[in-house]
Parts: sequence; structure tokens; C-alpha cells
Amino acid sequence: MEKLKLHTPDLTAQNIDKLAQLFPNCVTETRDEQGHVTQAIDFDQLRQELSGSIVEGPRERYHLDWPGKREAILAANAPVAKTLRPCRAESVDFDTTKNLFIEGDNLDALKLLQETYLGKVKLIYIDPPYNTGNDFIYEDDFAEDSNSYLLRSNQKDEAGGRMVANTDSNGRFHSDWLSMMYPRLRLSRNLLSEDGIVMISCDDCEAVNLRKLLDEVFGEQNFIANFIWKARQFTDARATTNVSTDHEYILVYARSDDFAMRGIGRDESKFANPDNDPRGPWMSRSILGLATKEQRPNLHYDFVDPQTQSAFPPNPATGWRYSKERMENLIADGRILFPKSRDGRPREKKFRMDMKDDFIAFRSIIEDVFTADGTQEIRDILGADVFPYPKPSSLIEKFIEQATGEEDIILDFFAGSGTTAHATMQRNLIANSKRRYILVQLPEPLDSENRNQRMAADFCSNIGKPRNISSITKERIRRVGQRLRSESLLTAPNLDTGFRVLKIDTSNMRDVYYAPDAVAQGDLLAQVDNIRQDRTPEDLLFQVLVDQGVDLALPIAEETITGKKVFFVDGNALAACFDFGITDDLVKEIAKRKPLRAVFRDSSYGSDSVKINVDQIFRLLSPDTEVKSI
Repeated sequence: MEKLKLHTPDLTAQNIDKLAQLFPNCVTETRDEQGHVTQAIDFDQLRQELSGSIVEGPRERYHLDWPGKREAILAANAPVAKTLRPCRAESVDFDTTKNLFIEGDNLDALKLLQETYLGKVKLIYIDPPYNTGNDFIYEDDFAEDSNSYLLRSNQKDEAGGRMVANTDSNGRFHSDWLSMMYPRLRLSRNLLSEDGIVMISCDDCEAVNLRKLLDEVFGEQNFIANFIWKARQFTDARATTNVSTDHEYILVYARSDDFAMRGIGRDESKFANPDNDPRGPWMSRSILGLATKEQRPNLHYDFVDPQTQSAFPPNPATGWRYSKERMENLIADGRILFPKSRDGRPREKKFRMDMKDDFIAFRSIIEDVFTADGTQEIRDILGADVFPYPKPSSLIEKFIEQATGEEDIILDFFAGSGTTAHATMQRNLIANSKRRYILVQLPEPLDSENRNQRMAADFCSNIGKPRNISSITKERIRRVGQRLRSESLLTAPNLDTGFRVLKIDTSNMRDVYYAPDAVAQGDLLAQVDNIRQDRTPEDLLFQVLVDQGVDLALPIAEETITGKKVFFVDGNALAACFDFGITDDLVKEIAKRKPLRAVFRDSSYGSDSVKINVDQIFRLLSPDTEVKSI
């Protein structure tokens, strides 16, 4: 019986719980005055979370630490002045697809997605570099305060070359890998829905560190499983230690305790009703137990077939599954099947009607799909081994089936060969569902002089695409989409096999927009228009969508009103016009549509009076519209 507390609430404990929700990595363990281990806040870590520069002052505590961790925290929190530019030429079904392919640094991408997809992603699956000593990792440079970073990131273009080799001779071998992963995991957690999960592939090189890192970012209590995947089908004859490492891991953490694996659907073919039992279909199962006579003496007894009087002794090593009293009740209820010969063993009739759950547990060991399947898959699709050790789509599809519903969003920000997109489309075909994917991949250049990259670089040249990894990713998705579309004309005619390509680039706004005090007085006239000259109206539209947190996959309609180009996003979710010479008549026509938001270019009004009248016009014709300018 629970006792009454008879005291007022412990506000300190409540505050710690609140901070733990916001900053789970700031929760640690300490000892109270009585020496008992209790939960506490790591104030040094909390100070770092709330600071725009690196905070000193470590002290002894239970936590994961490494050289560069504070810089990694700063990297996660620092703002970025970049944008997503649409690329119709490289997209498939740009106007109708709900899928996104973002090309660029995944740290920038995760920051740009924060407003739009906050709490909306159901499953994040990533297959990051394994840090074997031969892998490449992202080179992040955040050794500066956030203001300096904001200015620099606005001026630096994305030109590739962001990945560096992390050899095992590096003095910060593990630290550099952790510093790369930490800010990306921190940002990805924000995107997960309350019932969402993250799944990360890894091997023995960083499995222990990754587990501790995820404990800190997601909370140890949100650990779900560590799947062991038998990735290698045959023994590795090249193993120098005489141990063939045949497995990899897939670590799973939930956003909160709202998540549970769906489980595997029961095999209904195992149930039948050959004796026309009125209780319906049934299957037979063993009634052997799991205990010796010394362990469970009540499960070791002889029981008799009431029809033939044949006695059946227990197996000395296992006994029976049930006690003698329960076994007699099952016999009386016609639930025990006796063998026709004395050599056989009795079994239980297990009726389907008694099994309330349609699913059984999803096993943590996966041994029916292999890396070789992924390699063969790439050969079949692209005609060459252009990507090393790709994950098979059937492996990822298992997790998509387990963790997502019919219209959920799936994110992969280490897209690689595009297996996650392939698996999502394949699952949609089978289930006739509308799951969506967001992929992020850096256009890392491929070097034809490098033996490991030569085939991939040649492949890109042969198809007339830039020689980088994202070209391979997009081509794989295109070909898979074409294949699945031809298969789905009857079974899933509305299957979405397209993707909208968005490329990370510098902001559409000129530097003066972010640092007006850096402009000399003599240059003011040149800065009247604060938008870069090489940007299109659609570029501006997508920066507005990112800024306003509008779904980047919504349909976009383009209309001409009073001679000006006007964009309408998802009907009336947002209206935008960036043409010069905006008039009162144009503003009135847009206001009559009653959009939720309306955006104009600050320098595009035909006159000062029009600029002044905009708010008045919307206040009269569409008072609920939020009007802004860029």
C-alpha cells in the first residue's frame, strides 16, 4: 500500500525533471548528504547549453567526456544563415511528390529543418561512418562564438570537400568521431515525434561509445534495443585474428516512453481446424517445460491418456510446462493431443481465438538478410559495384514496417546509396501506404585516381552527372522509382516515386541583411535591394518556407495576377510575390484569396504609398492573414 507523503511537493526535484525534458544531457548522478546516489543537474553542462561561447569549469561527475565535446555542443546550438534552393532539373515529379532529397552538409540540413519538422518525424535511420580507421568523417569547425559563426556561415559557400579521413593513427580518433556525431544527434532528437525512434547502424569500433552518447542525448531510460544483425553470410577468410566478425549492430532509442515495436504478425498458415473443433482454428505446440526436478518438482509427474490409459513420464531435463492440476483441466477440456504410438509425446491444442494479440515479439537477432544482398541490389539497379557495403533495402524495410504508420515521415541524414528511400517506396508498394522520406547527402567529390572511388566516379561520368556521392544516390532512387512504378500500376497506382531536390546554399540575403553595421555609408545606395542577384523567385519562396516552418513538400501553384508572378502554397497556406512594381490592385487580389500568410519583397513595392497601404488592405479584406516582407 502506498503511503501518504504528508509534505509539500519537492520543487527542486520537479525542476530537475523539467530541465531533464529540455536538456537530458545535463542530468547526471551525484551523492546526497547520506551518501545515496541521486539525480542532479550538471551546471557546467547547462551553462554550456545557454552560452554562445565555450564555457570552462569541469568537475568530477558520471558522464561521457572527450576532447572537443564543448565545441560539439556549440556546434549543435550555433545558428546557420543558409537556405534551401530548389532544383527542378534534378527532381522527379517536383510538383506532386512528398519526398525530399536535400543535398549538402547534414549538420546544416538538420538546422534548416528544425522549424518545419519539429516533432514530426516518426523514424530516423542512419548508417554513419563506422570509424574503422579507413572511413571519412565530417570536418566541422566551430572554434568561435556564435556571432562569428553566423557571419562566416553566411559567407562560406558549400563546395564539397567537407569530409576528411579519420585514421587510427589520429591522436583524437574516437574524439573526432564523437564530435561529429554529437551535434547531429542532438538536432535530430528535436525532429522526432513523441512516439518516434532513432535507429543507428554501427560496428564494434564505436558501439560502446555510441551507446553512451545516445544515453546522454536521448536518456538511458529511452533505450529500446540493440539489434544484432548477422551481416556476413560466409566466414571471412581474410580475418587476421582467426575470428570472422559476422555481425553489426543497430541501436534503437525512443524520443519518449510512448513508443513500442509493433512486433511480427502471426503466421496464420500455422492454424487449421481438421477436427472441426467449435472453438475454431488451432495449432499444436510442445508442452515440455524448462526446469529439472530439483528446480521445479511440481512439474515432474506421469500423466495418463484417459482413452488408452497410456502413461507418459516427464523428460528429466525439462519436466512439463504445466502443473498436474492444470494439465488435468486441459485434458478434460480437450486441449491435449495424445500420440497414437507410445513413442510420441503429448502436445497442446493452442486455439487462435485465445491469442488476443495479432503480433509476436520482433526478435533482436536478424539473420535472414546480408550485406551481400545489398551489394547485389546495387549491381542490379546501377549495373556496377559503385558503393561499398550498402545496406540491403529489405533490412531497412523491416524497421520501417515495425516503427512507422501509413503516412509517417522517415529521415536519413547519412543517405549514402539511398537504401532508405528504396525501402520506403518498397514498403509503400506492399502496404499501399503514403510514408514519406527525407534524405540528406553531401555532394562529396569522387576521385577517379582513387582506386576505391574510380568505379563510382566513372559511373557518374557515364550517366552525365557530377562526380559526387549524391549523384549516385539520386540515380539509384530514380531507377528504383521507375521500376516500382511499372510494377504498381494496378496494385498501387498512386505510389509516390518522386523526390524534390533542395540544395543547401548561402542565404538569399546579402551580407548587409545580417551585418548592416559593416556597410560603409558610401555603399548604402548599392544595398537598397538586400537580395542576392543570382537568386530566383522560387529560391526566395523556399527560404520563406524554411523561415516560416511550412512543410517543404507542399504543392506549389504559380499564377499570374495583374501581370505579376504569385506563388500559392497548398492553396491558401501561403501566398508570395517577389516581382517588382507591386500595386494596390495586386495586393487586393491576393487579399481576396484570404491566405494564412502573405509575403512580399521589401524593395518591390511600386511606391511608398503601396507599401503603406498593404497592411490596411489586408486588415479590411483578410484580417487573419499574417503579412510579412523580406
